[in-house]
Amino acid sequence: MRLFNRLTNTMSGQKSQIFPQILATTIVSWLSIIVGYSSAYYSPAESTMITDLNMTKNEASWVCSLLPVGALVGSLSGGPSLDWLGRKGTLILTDMFFLTAWCINYFSTNCWTMYTSRILNGLSVGIASFALPVYLAETLEPEIRGRLGLFPTAFGNFGILLCFVTGSVFEWRGLAGIGALLTVPFLGAVWVVPETPRWYMSKRRVQRAQRALQWFGYSDKGLQDLNQNKPKLRYSKSHLKVLGIVLGLMFFQQFSGINAIIFYTTRIFQEAGSSLNASLCTAIIGLVNFISTFIAAILVDRLGRKALMYTSSAVMALMLAVLGLYFYLLRQGVELGSLEWLPLSCFIFYVLGFSFGWGPIPWLMMGEILPAVIRGQAASISAAFNWSCTFIITKTFPLFVDSVGAHYAFWFFCIFMICSMVFLKLAVPETKKRTLEDIERILASS
Repeated sequence: MRLFNRLTNTMSGQKSQIFPQILATTIVSWLSIIVGYSSAYYSPAESTMITDLNMTKNEASWVCSLLPVGALVGSLSGGPSLDWLGRKGTLILTDMFFLTAWCINYFSTNCWTMYTSRILNGLSVGIASFALPVYLAETLEPEIRGRLGLFPTAFGNFGILLCFVTGSVFEWRGLAGIGALLTVPFLGAVWVVPETPRWYMSKRRVQRAQRALQWFGYSDKGLQDLNQNKPKLRYSKSHLKVLGIVLGLMFFQQFSGINAIIFYTTRIFQEAGSSLNASLCTAIIGLVNFISTFIAAILVDRLGRKALMYTSSAVMALMLAVLGLYFYLLRQGVELGSLEWLPLSCFIFYVLGFSFGWGPIPWLMMGEILPAVIRGQAASISAAFNWSCTFIITKTFPLFVDSVGAHYAFWFFCIFMICSMVFLKLAVPETKKRTLEDIERILASS
């Protein structure tokens, strides 16, 4: 409630203008609950799924790894739909894909139908991962874009938490049924919100753009601004530079190791040798992941994007270094019974660091800094690159752990977090409280 009050008081005397943007953000961000739920599904579903479907360990690992494969395909193929169907139309199509995927999952009888479900689920995740940031970047005012722009991450983390909690009660088929039910509210509510004014202007639908601007609470000057800043249909070196910055953000986000941690949380806690219940530890991580996003929402427009990412890098690097040392000593046979609390504590601070920095901000900045002329296609490329990195990490992480040990895996990710601070210093601009047009002009002239 306090966050809501801050948001509605951001523009003095214009509270009524901000409520539609909050409403639209809340409705479209519902899709992120399904994204988070889909990403976390494998961890609580693995054991019962293997038993019921008579899967081998290798077959089950593909159920995990095919999600990022599908997301990669969705990221690449979904770019044109963002321009053809519009931002809103693409989100509706994505929700229909989610519903179909979860229905296939629920009625699966063998690994092949499960593979089909996960590929289609990944396809939906891939499209949503870039369509949501673009929709919000094109509809939110600069003063509140940082805070409201983190709603999808908060909702996604709630989806992860929901999956972990329900996973302690339901088996894999019940979890799939819940996933299907989650798609229904979005289909009912999304018709309330309009398409983005910028998309309408790109199609020269001026009257619809005017109505959309009025719905979102913008003044008549908003249409003049869009007319004055219509993108010129040409590419430049500055566009490639900005795309390179976004790809760098996506690279370091995934090579922080977060998806290896999320996908294999239960297994990691089991191997840590702690007497604490692995499922309970997993649920705690999900809760921290959810709550910590609100810290970012409060601070992102005060401290700026870069300050939060610097802090995120430092915290994650430290926690990964400590985790690596713990698992190294464990592998050497050192008795660590008195430190059984350490893995959970490190994971909590690691996830906390990720969730207020490297988790949400690369997606937020993707929508902010990509030039309008290439925003749809470049966002598609960026998401595809992100999911390519996710696939590499999730597929190789268990092999890495089995061959050289978890300690080297954690130290490997630690090195990348240290390197990320250098990248932030040299390449990444600050976008706090700047309009998309101002950001584009600054990057084009730099």
